[in-house]
Amino acid sequence: MTEVQIRNVDLRRDIRGKAGEPASVSRDSIEIGTVYGTLLNYHGTFEALGNAVNEAPYKAPPKAPVLYIKPVNTVSGHHSPIPVPDGTDQLEVGAALGLVIGKVATRVKEKDALDYVTGFTIVNDVSIPHTSFYRPAISQKSRDGFCPIGPYIVEREAIDNADTLTVKVLVNGEVRQENTTANLVRSVARLLEDVTDFMTLHPGDILLVGVPENPPLAKVGDLVRIEIDGIGYLENTLVNESDIDGGASR
Repeated sequence: MTEVQIRNVDLRRDIRGKAGEPASVSRDSIEIGTVYGTLLNYHGTFEALGNAVNEAPYKAPPKAPVLYIKPVNTVSGHHSPIPVPDGTDQLEVGAALGLVIGKVATRVKEKDALDYVTGFTIVNDVSIPHTSFYRPAISQKSRDGFCPIGPYIVEREAIDNADTLTVKVLVNGEVRQENTTANLVRSVARLLEDVTDFMTLHPGDILLVGVPENPPLAKVGDLVRIEIDGIGYLENTLVNESDIDGGASR
């Protein structure tokens, strides 16, 4: 498991916290387990496929959540550099609400699903732009540093309704994307019910609810900021992969 540093703050019941900071879990760090991404969970991303979901190899719309894993090498934190691989001009910014699991979750019911969530965080599900959904996009989504998380894990109780949160992406201070979790195909609780119907989630696992359609692109030197209502913001700068410890991802 990877220990991801969360800002050194005290537990705050007030959602605004001290000096505008969100209420956060009373830990300086948390051990992150497996990070699961969810495809096609915003209406816009699903609708963009059009009739393609009825063609080979799918031949029908998915009946269960379409998941993928962001492995441990991808995980980084607030203000960590995002490496841009040699030969890649731009990266996709994947703004995602992350559900941090607090206890073992197997076949949970929608009405009880949030009882298994200890809190919420912000995740940048970085990808090299690609169009194929026919095979796992491992080389596009699983490179070193392609999953910044944080800087806070906000208490579940501090968020009134996780299905009405505004999600924004700013690149160099300019708003490049704005959406809301009200546009999820599966609500937060429904997603948890459907995922845990066929797999168990463990404490420390993070389930991403999905990335909105038309993710903005960013290039080397850009400062990317993801904001989610009540949770705060996550900032990272894109740098040449070769400038980070000689470039580990090849």
